[in-house]
Amino acid sequence: MTAELVRGQNHPLSQVRLEVRISAGKPIVAGATLSDEQGRVRGVEWVAHPGAPTLPGLEVSKQAAADHRLAFDLDALPQAVHRVSVLLALPTGVGGPVRFGAVAAPFVAVTGLDGLEVASYTLTGLDAESAVVALELYRRQGAWKVRAVGQGYAGGLAELLADQGLPEARQLAAGINEAVAQGLARSVAAPPPRTPDADRSRQAAASAPGPDQPYAGPGPQGTSGTVPPQQTPYTAGPQGAAAPQTGRPGSPAQPDPSSVAQPPSPGAGGPVNYSHPGRQTAAPPPPPPTAPPAQPGQPAQPVAGDATGWSMEERLYNQVWGMFEDLARTVAAYRSAVDFADSRMEKELDQVLSDPRSRIGGQGDAAREAARAKHALLVDQARVALDRDLAQLTAEAEVVEPALPTAYASWDNPVWHAYRAPMEVPMALRLGDLRLPETENLSIPMLVRLPLERGLWIDSGRTSLEGTLADSDQVRRLAVDTAVAHAARLLAVYPPGEFTVHVIDPAGTGASSLAPLTQSGVLGSPPAAGATGVADVLRRLTQRVDLVQMALRGGAADSLPPDLDTAEQLLIVNDFPHGFDDRAVTQLRYLADEGPAVGVHLMMVADREDAAAYGPLLDPLWRSLLRVTPVPDDHLADPWVGHAWTYEPSLVPANSQVLQRVLAAVAAARRSWNR
Repeated sequence: MTAELVRGQNHPLSQVRLEVRISAGKPIVAGATLSDEQGRVRGVEWVAHPGAPTLPGLEVSKQAAADHRLAFDLDALPQAVHRVSVLLALPTGVGGPVRFGAVAAPFVAVTGLDGLEVASYTLTGLDAESAVVALELYRRQGAWKVRAVGQGYAGGLAELLADQGLPEARQLAAGINEAVAQGLARSVAAPPPRTPDADRSRQAAASAPGPDQPYAGPGPQGTSGTVPPQQTPYTAGPQGAAAPQTGRPGSPAQPDPSSVAQPPSPGAGGPVNYSHPGRQTAAPPPPPPTAPPAQPGQPAQPVAGDATGWSMEERLYNQVWGMFEDLARTVAAYRSAVDFADSRMEKELDQVLSDPRSRIGGQGDAAREAARAKHALLVDQARVALDRDLAQLTAEAEVVEPALPTAYASWDNPVWHAYRAPMEVPMALRLGDLRLPETENLSIPMLVRLPLERGLWIDSGRTSLEGTLADSDQVRRLAVDTAVAHAARLLAVYPPGEFTVHVIDPAGTGASSLAPLTQSGVLGSPPAAGATGVADVLRRLTQRVDLVQMALRGGAADSLPPDLDTAEQLLIVNDFPHGFDDRAVTQLRYLADEGPAVGVHLMMVADREDAAAYGPLLDPLWRSLLRVTPVPDDHLADPWVGHAWTYEPSLVPANSQVLQRVLAAVAAARRSWNR
């Protein structure tokens, strides 16, 4: 059980190989000092910092970041060491906060190598301090303990190191700050690379059938016209980091679906297992919650978070993906059984008709009735199996949906009413729901990974489903409403100041739908109108992409202009191509292709037919965007069996004020962060 420490409290350590995990919401410097029995640091060789991250028995982060994991092997420390102090400091000279009172309270946790927390401490009460001793790991009578310290220093690292008796404190502090400044890229880093073993969607997409549409799907993007399968979770690099983090340590790589055996054919001796063979249930530490024992003959009760992952957010993400995969497989099994029954009945009827003696009369009628009876029996058996699996998945969905965090939750989830600005970017974002024709009462959340790897295209044109809105004006208005809902989600799940939204509305046709964004003050600037406004916004964003690309490629990220907005950028374009000339169209295509890699994302609200005059010139633009619709539409396909999934956008309930409340909270958090 985790010990939640307060300042000055200590707790025994039963392990010597430990990790210290730090979450601060903003990039900070993490380090550690070694000291003797008198509490003195004997020299610079006893200080671990980004410029010298490794000491015997100790390793710290190599750069400033919002999250850190420090590794300790207490038995490997020099014999003269009796105390290890964990230090936190704000980077200097990079334009960020200069005192801990202006950022969220840092959270520090001591964990074992299995991920289980031993002790945790939230550093509250800090104000003018720019450096702080967060924790001490100290040796007392042959045993190690941890103490919550929380001692801050307004003079920064120099004052902190001098207080620990280091003669070269000022010189070392200057060297640490210089090393951090050189390694801290003041731009949005590219999305983290994925390993070949983990990137299942790219491997499965080559043979995946799908409709003739640009890519769309509820997970990480990369497959044209398909819904990609689950990928190994990763953490986005800290805002302002020179290099993104790679994978979430300890997260198991998901298997490549091409190497997963398909479910066995039905046979005598037991029911078919319709669950996806790649869905894992043995989680790495910490263990997921377990369901209570099932009664004999009854299925196990579902539990929220019953999937792999280090955190509840990660486990819920993986559980949602497991539900999606299981639903795809069980419906595929049902359809396959029905197809088999149909083909068998047709074959038997053909045999009856091929024999002249049985075409007429009682013998032929009996044969036809027998064939139809066999068909009905097979279909009924398949439906019973489908209903059994759907009941289990429905029960799981009823448990999982209320437990979803804000980024995964629907707008009618009560979690939005308790919204608070987050400290870090979540793993994924909900864009809507997915269902199949056989599962009208069961839908699966459609999650996409963050940061976005490609833009969104909200299609305001005709949809393929019958019975949807026939009024084109209503569809266009709903499309802008959908864009506002998605933009509000992105603003809400990013920490304050780390996401900026721009709007292009050349003719002002989306003014009423855009009112929640404009009135709350969360936009980076008022919506751009007219050809001049369009040209100005596109010029600034393409210039930002060019500058960041050149800086990253040239290894000179610290040479970017000081007024460059380091936040992720989202450009909402309404009523395309109105107000766009050939140069603006070229710039828009450039942003769609090159922008996501450097933190500039595109959200198009457009009808493809309106831009038909450009011909094939814009085909690459539409293909590069993830197509979603403002009304239910069945244009998505999964890469396993090619189901046509019906996508339904996540919209704010009618007459609800939750969107305005969330945006007001986002605006207040941004104002507080800018102080």
